[in-house]
Amino acid sequence: MQQLIECVPNISEGSDIDKINAIANVVETINGVKLLNVDPGKATNRTVITFVGEPKNVIEAAYLLIQKAQELIDMRTHKGEHPRMGATDVCPLVPISNISMKEVTKWAHILSKKVGEGLNIPVYCYENAALNEERKNLANCRSGEYEGLSKKINTKKWLPDFGPCEFNRSVAKSGATAISSRDFLVAYNINLNTTSTRKANSVAFDIREAGRIKRVGNKINGKVIKDKCGIPLRTTGLFKSVKGIGWYIEEYGVAQISYNLTDINISPLHLVFDKTCEQATKRGLRVTGSELIGLVPKKVLIDAGKYFLTKQNRSKGISEKEIIKIAIKSLGLDELAPFITKDRVIEYMIEKENQNKLINMSLEDFSNETSSESPAPGGGSISAYCGAMGASLATMVANLSANKRGWDDKWELFSNWAEKGLEYQNHLLNLVDEDTKAFNNIMEAFKLPKENDSDNKKRNLAIQKATKYAITTPYTVMEIALESMEVIKKMAEIGNPNSITDACVAGLCARTAIRGAFLNVKINCLDYEDKKFVAKIIKEGNKIEEIAKNIEESIINITEKTMKP
Repeated sequence: MQQLIECVPNISEGSDIDKINAIANVVETINGVKLLNVDPGKATNRTVITFVGEPKNVIEAAYLLIQKAQELIDMRTHKGEHPRMGATDVCPLVPISNISMKEVTKWAHILSKKVGEGLNIPVYCYENAALNEERKNLANCRSGEYEGLSKKINTKKWLPDFGPCEFNRSVAKSGATAISSRDFLVAYNINLNTTSTRKANSVAFDIREAGRIKRVGNKINGKVIKDKCGIPLRTTGLFKSVKGIGWYIEEYGVAQISYNLTDINISPLHLVFDKTCEQATKRGLRVTGSELIGLVPKKVLIDAGKYFLTKQNRSKGISEKEIIKIAIKSLGLDELAPFITKDRVIEYMIEKENQNKLINMSLEDFSNETSSESPAPGGGSISAYCGAMGASLATMVANLSANKRGWDDKWELFSNWAEKGLEYQNHLLNLVDEDTKAFNNIMEAFKLPKENDSDNKKRNLAIQKATKYAITTPYTVMEIALESMEVIKKMAEIGNPNSITDACVAGLCARTAIRGAFLNVKINCLDYEDKKFVAKIIKEGNKIEEIAKNIEESIINITEKTMKP
């Protein structure tokens, strides 16, 4: 699955639009990187730039951005309200999908080393990328700002983690850069049926990590309770990594609670919402909806949708589109304005550039594309699609069973099977395009020049590499389709008996997918030179085909037995 990270560099220029655009636009010179937002601030003389992509591409784009900022921004003349110490002041990396914080931290260190050595810019690593405890806090790394850097950079305590340790002419112009890996910050507002900021604050103080100040007697006007050092004591709130405050929004005519969720893994948005509803009700208030500010990772809405489906005892094995729809309605994200997922979800903004994928076609267009004179999509892609349809039917049976009248105590069992089936369905759908890509790779390899021995050697290596990929892709179809037959057979055994023929058709689809994919494996093996590899994969393919045949026969027998009068 595609890994995505977000990069949010802050550059020390907020007024010169030409400079800002020149710096921001370099990121899209790297394939697969999408520039999402450029937010300049004149008073702070600072611009926040946001882009996303796969890790390796994002690191390359970030390097180019920092290089361009170094070229165009001179810190010796910079003035601004915001604390800063470099042309690219900070450059945080944020995990978005299918990647851990540990992995993102490794990429942050790769970028830091690349910037330090390649651009001769001092780099301090902070937050999760910090190499010592004191440097976790950005404020510590940036203490003294640019004006104090000339002395700071030479002290043993504050030697840069990467890059030069002297305030030379180049550093005087560029300043230093802080690079980190950190969690995604979600800006989130919850709407209340009141105009009272005080009431909104009372709920916010219940929820936020900082809680409220302890007082004697009256919670509002009572004397503040302090510790021995004179610091006010606090009653902590219900959620860690949550900041919150109440305010009145004149535009909407209601009070809101404005939250910053700084770690959605510790405090998921849906739990904050639900607990806010609970605390508001205690005060005679009602939550009427909510709004997300800016972009969010898909995970935020998927997790919310699954949470609310679970509360309803409904199956979670439904399409992500439907899960997100449940999230939007449950959270009231469309109360104040339409919530357009393709413009608000980071992954969907990336996918806008991939609308020409086969699986995004209508059924009619896909059928016409297949029947055209173009050799792809061919048997491999169609086999993958057959497998996807088999998994889809099995998932349908699981969902129908989860919602069957009188089977309320079984909803979770069938929901788990539906989620498993959906996972196989999505994997096989991705393989529809992957198989066509594999075929196209072979065609491209054959087009390579063959003017001399060196060309011929490179061409043959490319052909062999592409051929192996064209073998392993349909083989993966075989593996996943076989795994999906576990769900199919189980649905034939325990699923809603009214859908037994659907389960049987699913089994036929899975078996067809395996047989069709194996034919593609075999024909591509004819052109692959590593015969040891060929022998092994043909042997394993024969095993898969035999197992699939036996499972198919079992599913047919169960179906015929169930249908007997």
